[in-house]
Amino acid sequence: MEASGHSMDKLTQIFEMQEELNSRIGVNLRDIDDEEKTKWILNYTRAMQQELAELTDSVPWKWWAKYQEFDHQNAKVEVVDLFHFLVSLAQTLGMTADDVFNAYIAKNKVNHERQDSGYTEKNEADSRHI
Repeated sequence: MEASGHSMDKLTQIFEMQEELNSRIGVNLRDIDDEEKTKWILNYTRAMQQELAELTDSVPWKWWAKYQEFDHQNAKVEVVDLFHFLVSLAQTLGMTADDVFNAYIAKNKVNHERQDSGYTEKNEADSRHI
């Protein structure tokens, strides 16, 4: 992808597109105070909970109901809806695409180290550096 004459990675493009969409909706997450941050963190978490419920309803989870079908297409749409809100949530916390990528890399390493050690006990301290 090309933007402004330079190569742009996909995650950066998604973050920019989400900021543009939020701005169009009237939501500006830049330089907000903690009260506004709290409001938007709760808004996005609640929206994600709803999208998770919609994703759940895309699969036949009701063991007592025979009429259900697995709606693969809608399940994919719900995942993308979740991603929209997840990116907005990251932006609410002041995170850029690079911040999310770097934190993911660091946390993925911790998760592998946990598996290597058998992950027999919980230790939140191993993620404090992320």
